[in-house]
Amino acid sequence: MDQGADSGRVAIIGIGCRFGGAETAAQFWELIAGGAEYLHRLDPAAGGGDPHHVAVSRSLPDVARFDAAFFGIAPRQAALMDPQQRLFLECCHEAFEDAGHVPGAASGSVGVFASSAASTYLLNNLLGHETSSLNQQAYDHAHGNDKDYLPSLVSYRLDLTGPSISVNSACASVLAAAAQACASLLNFDCDLALAGGVRIELPGMRGHTWRQGGMLSPDGRCFAFDRRAAGTAFGDGAGVVLLKRLEQALADGDHVYATIDGYAVNNDGAAKAGFAAPAVAGQAAAIGEAHAFAGVAPRQVGYVEAHGTGTAVGDPVEFDALCSAMPAAPDGQPYCALGSVKANLGHLNTAAGAASLIKVALMLRHGQLPPQINYEQPNPDLALDGSAFYIGTVLRPWPSEPGQRRAGVHAYGVGGTNVHMVLREAPAAQPSAAPAAPGPWLLALS
Repeated sequence: MDQGADSGRVAIIGIGCRFGGAETAAQFWELIAGGAEYLHRLDPAAGGGDPHHVAVSRSLPDVARFDAAFFGIAPRQAALMDPQQRLFLECCHEAFEDAGHVPGAASGSVGVFASSAASTYLLNNLLGHETSSLNQQAYDHAHGNDKDYLPSLVSYRLDLTGPSISVNSACASVLAAAAQACASLLNFDCDLALAGGVRIELPGMRGHTWRQGGMLSPDGRCFAFDRRAAGTAFGDGAGVVLLKRLEQALADGDHVYATIDGYAVNNDGAAKAGFAAPAVAGQAAAIGEAHAFAGVAPRQVGYVEAHGTGTAVGDPVEFDALCSAMPAAPDGQPYCALGSVKANLGHLNTAAGAASLIKVALMLRHGQLPPQINYEQPNPDLALDGSAFYIGTVLRPWPSEPGQRRAGVHAYGVGGTNVHMVLREAPAAQPSAAPAAPGPWLLALS
């Protein structure tokens, strides 16, 4: 094992998630690899006759399910908790289980870096049904609904003693949280770190109202990079990764999905058309800085999971930024596949980066490039021909030398925050030097 090559890399050793049509990482991979699209067709009458109502939803089912007793939470207290906090807590516990670690019993400290959307549960459910005094009501509700308390809730319920930090920067939130988690690990502020986010809008199953020139899709679907791209479609979901310094993960024999080799976070500042507008320069700078951090050349990156919202403005700006940071090959042949999970799940807003990060980790684990669905012909504002990029529409092997597959994950948020991460295929597992003990063995199930 080359410790020098592993130093500075962060391992993804556990995953917990709830995405549309998938309650586990394995189910999520089946959905992505199978080219499935998660959505609900609603009764058109639900729009009350509004001709602009889009009767499509990507709400998660059964968000009211929660085993409060498992976490030592009283029924009344659980009822006052935003389902976002309940679901995120479950995903954090499952990330530990997936990694084979026990929350509260891990050696060393565990940090939590979490992102959450605003609590529509508080606004639309709790505030209209409480009769206690306003001051006491607000205080009681804040702990279970305000995004500031989400990471500390996890630390308290799972007995984790590392830094607990709320990281929120619109659609770039989860990747920013993951970058903060990596920095905390590499600075030895903690020994394990949870990073992720959640977004659940309540009430669900409502559809949305489309307006000409707005950011929402006219048919409730997302056509990232496609000529039909006319707006994004929001969805619900939650995702968490458990991170560890790679050299320690290898020494401990942890299962590693993939590694995070580099990352960069910046902001556009005032160099853009407006506060909500994306900008090429800032995104390109973040991509270049992440490549430098990881020590990779652009042509070593075989896939980029783009933000890919399917909007008429956002996709071309992001593509121009990618092209600026990843120039075409001298022979004009593309070398990097491009995709966006938003075509499958919709735009998960604050939790969008969780779906992107987990998707790429699973791609590297399986060594396959999944199909980009809802794609037929490129958006005419994308100069795809002659660029470094191509868009595949079928599942296929990811050609590369063993251990050399690398991918980028890109996100930008309203307000100008840009984040880019470079992920790499996990090192091959080393066989144990210890001889196998003679059997039989006791397998403890509980």
